Amino acid sequence: MSLNSKEIRQTFLDFFAGKAHQIVPSAPMVVKDDPTLMFTNAGMNQFKDIFLGNEPVKWSRIADTQKCLRVSGKHNDLEEVGIDTYHHTMFEMLGNWSFGDYFKQDAIDWAWELLVGKYNISPDRLYATVFEGDASENLERDNEAAGLWGKYLPADRILNGNKKDNFWEMGDSGPCGPCSEIHVDIRSDEERALVPGRDLVNNDHPHVIEIWNLVFIQYNRKANGSLEPLPAKHVDTGMGFERLCMVIQGKKSNYDTDVFQNTIAEIAKLCDKKYGESEKTDIAMRVIADHLRAVSFAIADGQLPSNNKAGYVIRRILRRAVRYGYTFLGFREPFIFSLVDALKNTMGEMFPELSAQQVLIEKVIREEEESFLRTLETGIRLLDQLTEKAALSGEKVISGKDAFTLYDTFGFPLDLTQLIARESGLEVDVKEFEKEMQAQKDRSRSAAVQETDDWVELHKIDKVEFVGYHQYECDTRIARYRKVSQKGKTYYQVVLDKTPFYAESGGQVGDTGVLKSDHETIKVTDTQKENNLIVHILQKLPANPEAGFKAIVNLEAREQTANNHTATHLLDHALREILGKHVEQKGSLVHPDYLRFDFSHFGRVTTEELQAVEDMVNQMIRKNIGQEEMNGVAFQEARDMGAIALFGEKYGDTVRVIRFGDSIELCGGTHVHSTGQIGQFIITSESAISAGVRRIEAITGPKADQYIRKNLEELAATKALFSQTNNLKKSVEGLLEENAKLRKQIADYERKETLGIKEELKLQVEKVGDVNVIAATPRLASAQAIKDLAYQLRGEIPNLFLVLGVDLEGKPSLTVMISDEVVQSRGLDAGKIVREAGKEIKGGGGGQAFYATAGGKDSAGLAAAVAKAKSYVK
Repeated sequence: MSLNSKEIRQTFLDFFAGKAHQIVPSAPMVVKDDPTLMFTNAGMNQFKDIFLGNEPVKWSRIADTQKCLRVSGKHNDLEEVGIDTYHHTMFEMLGNWSFGDYFKQDAIDWAWELLVGKYNISPDRLYATVFEGDASENLERDNEAAGLWGKYLPADRILNGNKKDNFWEMGDSGPCGPCSEIHVDIRSDEERALVPGRDLVNNDHPHVIEIWNLVFIQYNRKANGSLEPLPAKHVDTGMGFERLCMVIQGKKSNYDTDVFQNTIAEIAKLCDKKYGESEKTDIAMRVIADHLRAVSFAIADGQLPSNNKAGYVIRRILRRAVRYGYTFLGFREPFIFSLVDALKNTMGEMFPELSAQQVLIEKVIREEEESFLRTLETGIRLLDQLTEKAALSGEKVISGKDAFTLYDTFGFPLDLTQLIARESGLEVDVKEFEKEMQAQKDRSRSAAVQETDDWVELHKIDKVEFVGYHQYECDTRIARYRKVSQKGKTYYQVVLDKTPFYAESGGQVGDTGVLKSDHETIKVTDTQKENNLIVHILQKLPANPEAGFKAIVNLEAREQTANNHTATHLLDHALREILGKHVEQKGSLVHPDYLRFDFSHFGRVTTEELQAVEDMVNQMIRKNIGQEEMNGVAFQEARDMGAIALFGEKYGDTVRVIRFGDSIELCGGTHVHSTGQIGQFIITSESAISAGVRRIEAITGPKADQYIRKNLEELAATKALFSQTNNLKKSVEGLLEENAKLRKQIADYERKETLGIKEELKLQVEKVGDVNVIAATPRLASAQAIKDLAYQLRGEIPNLFLVLGVDLEGKPSLTVMISDEVVQSRGLDAGKIVREAGKEIKGGGGGQAFYATAGGKDSAGLAAAVAKAKSYVK
């Protein structure tokens, strides 16, 4: 009997624990402190600082299973996931690492021992690839790895691989080295007899696949492209968990394993279809089962769907799943949210965040589904209009630009647009679509291109000493620097051996200030955290980088930031007290000018509740509660004392705890010494940002004082307008009531006037063939009156072609209304007509085929514009 997925995962972890590896938890899938990544896309990401030398080695041997997300790159085009049987967006990467400890021999020996000795994979189905060498880099074949594989495999199953497949690099620069991939052939014996597996390795065969990659990191790639040997050699391995389960469980598809089958069975039940009966419905179920995992884990780790960056990636993945359910499984109502429970039952034991965040995950997904289903219907209506327009014109082609708009705005993949177009006997201009798609990719790429030079090391340091919790300036030296060029601008990243500058992290913005030497003062425009390295951003490099400097933080900005960070903690505490313990932080921004706090809550926060929260925060401020800072506290000890930890954050074994009375949080940010320094706390807005997540924005200190002063001044000025009334509210209400009465009187007058004009225009109908033409320049008071008149005439006069030119207080307006039967019989388009006729009034406009408007700058051209529009009826 084969192992289930939980047993397969545990066997891996137990095996390496037995080889003296420290088993560590998965890092969050959403990356917070690495500007080069939005999501963890490989098992090694959480150890990047160790490879780069920014963090000391704590354990020389580590193993884990890591949540990863990939939506682009080799074999990972999002539009292909679900089509085949072995690629995914979110996947687990089983991995073992050596940091300057064991190297190729142990890595290869243990890989063989685990695969063959523990998992019982047949040795005659395994192949290994080794780096073939590269003469242009003076790199020889990895004969060492080939020799080690020779103990287990015959020579014809040890294959050479090129640089693309068998030389791993972290990026354009940094640690790198040859790798050795392990492939497995799970075809039937009959198929294997016909074509040897060696001919199918790395050829995208669904049943001859890579399951484990052993990377031997022994070089450093410099910015100029050259390689230098690393002083310590490392091992970084990654094995696809889903593929491993497929092999061990004797399946031909990852989706046939128990990793996915519980979810797929639930999908099949909901749509009343059977998995395995139709290729189209099978693909749809695989897409949904895969995408459910990616979206659920992202939300659990704190990334909500949005229109920006990582949030847009998650929204795009979820919308693809909704679209497949809509098109191929017949879902017209939200359903994906109901699958979260099945996912939790499969993966919740290893990843408890799924259970802890289940309610939020379900609510966010449900709201996103409801929103996109509405968008989907709108997109389909737009596509119907495009097909009708193409059919009327006789072109039989939907433009690539229109198809791209459907893709980019409404989430319609090209294949869906083509499918609906084919049903109407139309084609899509695919070349133009691809041109638009490439243009978008080029825009994104050019915006992101960043050229980074090698670090210039002036002084060797093990770690940057941060003194900024209790000091605002200190003597320092530049340890290293490098030049960065992006979007035509150049700046410098500088690492100091000692710094008071707080680097942007945990929602708090980075410090600004200056570096001052005896001869010059250089502005520090930002401080960022690149992985765990504190990086100061300078617009220019000091004339003498090796001089001694004084690092000085902008004290005013720092103190206001500290006000807002402490206020955020007090706000978090007050929300949990007033609304309930279900409240959890889902994001924050701490800026010198304001604070923003996102939190889970499944209903609108009432005015009374908001006032109670604000009052509680201000009470804590007035009590002038002192800060208690506790460093080096064991994580579990901190949790036991009631400290709040955030889902989606990676914490070390020891943490920093900040306490203000009953408010206790794990936090690395800067804070006031006592709450009285905050002065005043004012909530300026409260809103919903997604399902089950609310946002509060607030101000403190001097900004709160300015806010109160400005409002008092406005109140006094308003009161003066009412002759210093004793009851301003009543006076304003009276004015509004009087204004409403006057508006109603004006509307009644306009209605009567429009009725009279309508009757006059009906007497001016001119017959052009079977078309009833009205072309006039009446006096009307508003754009709404023009529209009302046009629609009334359309409803009362058949075969109507109406053109109205109106001067609205010096601004010319042109309106064309055409009956549907005239649009079809004459092939007329009101939008095109107003665009051309609008030129006579030095303007333009557009609209639909039956109704369109244009505005302009020259009222003198109205008569000519009306005449030009009328000329389209012959």
